Amino acid sequence: MTNPHIGNTDDQESRQCFLAGLVVRSLSISTSNWRCAETLGDYLAERNIMGIYDIDTRVITRRLRQDGSLIGVLSTERTKTDEELLEMSRSWDIVGVDLISGVSCKAPHDWVDKTNTEWEFNSSKRGGEAFRVIAYDFGIKHNILKRLASYGCKITVVPSTWPASETLKMKPDGVLFSNGPGDPSAVPYAVETVKEIIGKVPAFGICMGHQLLGLALGGKTFKMKFGHHGGNHPVRNLCSGHVEISAQNHNYAVDSSSLPEGVEVTHVNLNDGSCAGLAYPAQNIMSIQYHPEASPGPHDSDYAFREFIQLMKKVKVNSRVMAALSFI
Repeated sequence: MTNPHIGNTDDQESRQCFLAGLVVRSLSISTSNWRCAETLGDYLAERNIMGIYDIDTRVITRRLRQDGSLIGVLSTERTKTDEELLEMSRSWDIVGVDLISGVSCKAPHDWVDKTNTEWEFNSSKRGGEAFRVIAYDFGIKHNILKRLASYGCKITVVPSTWPASETLKMKPDGVLFSNGPGDPSAVPYAVETVKEIIGKVPAFGICMGHQLLGLALGGKTFKMKFGHHGGNHPVRNLCSGHVEISAQNHNYAVDSSSLPEGVEVTHVNLNDGSCAGLAYPAQNIMSIQYHPEASPGPHDSDYAFREFIQLMKKVKVNSRVMAALSFI
């Protein structure tokens, strides 16, 4: 964590904590926030997650900014030499590793929780026809599901390995390909699933889902030097011209130059010009490379959920019109 003081609040976005380790500078001994139920140390200990503090995280940040992402090791084994620890770090790499299978749910389940009324900010724009959405869990954040539910969607969450044929049998109005960790090219089974679904129902990709859509459409992805992490990334919406302050957390990006004709780049990260959003109108596809449910702006990107609703509505209306014309 680059923020110097950590440990005063506690908000969970997934069914469990998937961290391998946590490095902080100053560990807060106070848990005064009214939503915090336990100390950070207790939270990590209960889940057998290693943590370390009193580390100069600014020095680490400057090193990563210069050299890019690096592999580190935390260990409680005092008998290990520095060379042994370095060898451990050299033996592991994020490239080519399937990280989504370990964080995905194991069986389909319905999601019904909406945004808590205390935090709801967009209720006036809800209502109307409900849409059935299948959400692929590649490491999905709960608040994404809450925002979709708040817009009136009926959601079934399915595992990352859920067959496309089973999804299509469920006759959804749309499919969400969620966020998730790691290298999108390391999960070819997910790419194949996306290929089998796109063009048949409207699709919305977020982060990992965005990258998988890019690959499924024939594009390429690449590992970034140090990725995008944090809640202060400016993104320009090329359709509206507006700039959004976005929350991002990814190490890979879609190579926009590799995308086929007809696929539009809709959003651009203003820090480095990388692709931050795609659309393929011919196949009713939209995607973004950041977290629209997060609140760094504070709600700059929530419109993405509304656009997904509108996309599903357009397709549904068109199908009804075509069905009616077939009887004339």
